[in-house]
Amino acid sequence: MPAAPGYPSSTGAYSAHPGFSASQGGYPAAPPSAAGYPVGQHPQPQAGYGTSGYPAQGYPSAQQPGGAPPMGMSGYAQQQSAGYNTQSGTVPQQQQQMYRPKEQGTIKPYSPFNGQADAELLRKAMKGFGTDEKAIVDVLTRRTNAQRQKIVLDFKTMYGKDLIKELKSELSGRFEDIVLALLLKSSDYDAMCLHKAIEGLGTDEGALIEILCTRSNKQILDIKQAYKTLFRRDLEKDILGDTSGHFGRLLVSMTVGNRDENSNVDVARAQADAKALHAAGEKKWGTDESKFNSILAAQSIAQLQRVFDEYQKLSGHTIERAISSEMSGDLKQGMTTIVKVVRNSAAYFAEQLYTSMKGLGTNDRQLVRVIVTRCEVDMVQIKQEFQRNYGKTLESFIAVSSTASRAPCAEHCCCCGVWDACWGSLSIVAIIITKDN
Repeated sequence: MPAAPGYPSSTGAYSAHPGFSASQGGYPAAPPSAAGYPVGQHPQPQAGYGTSGYPAQGYPSAQQPGGAPPMGMSGYAQQQSAGYNTQSGTVPQQQQQMYRPKEQGTIKPYSPFNGQADAELLRKAMKGFGTDEKAIVDVLTRRTNAQRQKIVLDFKTMYGKDLIKELKSELSGRFEDIVLALLLKSSDYDAMCLHKAIEGLGTDEGALIEILCTRSNKQILDIKQAYKTLFRRDLEKDILGDTSGHFGRLLVSMTVGNRDENSNVDVARAQADAKALHAAGEKKWGTDESKFNSILAAQSIAQLQRVFDEYQKLSGHTIERAISSEMSGDLKQGMTTIVKVVRNSAAYFAEQLYTSMKGLGTNDRQLVRVIVTRCEVDMVQIKQEFQRNYGKTLESFIAVSSTASRAPCAEHCCCCGVWDACWGSLSIVAIIITKDN
């Protein structure tokens, strides 16, 4: 596979409510852009599956303070049985206000923001002997992605140097991974994660599923373009080269970015689709996976919520149970992920964080990926779901996990006040990002 452009390398059912390896080369340059992770300030969700929905749409350009965030695919309230027009099978017009985004990020636009002043602070942090990692963290973890893109632009304007390249030469290990991830455009970062999941021996199917099965149409289209720009390759072709069968077809369906995003619900169609899924699975010798694919990959989040409700009425059990009994392996994981995100996207990402840290060792890539991509979207809700389902705050779990997973440091441990490349540096950054700023 051609080398990635950029800088060279430096040396079942959901339970009730419920990236990165060591430094690698190939970080693409972050072109100046105003794009950033969306910052939503919306009402907090209620517990239960009704707080479901896809992540906010498209990593749109950051809203100015006071500006209304764009309508995404997320935050669809659970459909109520009352209020449906049984004749037309659609939600009455007066019910449309039910479908509101209800997400809040922990990183919000910093005010007063001055990109040139921040660029100067970062230059001072890298100037002379040693690097002031704490100063770097203080700036980058308290600015939105859009503001960080402005800092990158101002740094190059003021000093004639690329900030990402400068930081890459100063940092190392997991700390470098998360700092550079924060500086990339959202679509570039997702594209890079997909490329890492595919390149080389073996495939990280979990990363492919997490990204492709949870992003909105606009996000997918932006990611595909970023992938082509950064790696001069076609994402769909690379996915087909590393996957096969019904799982590969599901991922290809996700890369199209053509899910219906209408919030209207057609009850009659939902009942018909529930019957079709039942007939394609439990009532059939073998399973018609294509029928599941055609419904789960194409219909809107609001519509799928109703389909799943109708399926449970028809069969007496959840769609998750049907998928678990009828499918296996990566296809089962992919289909289940779609259902989980439809049910409750914050609970899904809380589970991703939990699984990245539980047991021996830590899946650094998964931990960094979820924190970086959700910190401006719905990290407030993710933290609520994490504590509800796992009995600990996310911050405390990260701290405990970092202590258990930390490799011995060369001289000092960061808990003693000295920053280094051990696990503690990553954990401190992760904790800061997940705290409300």
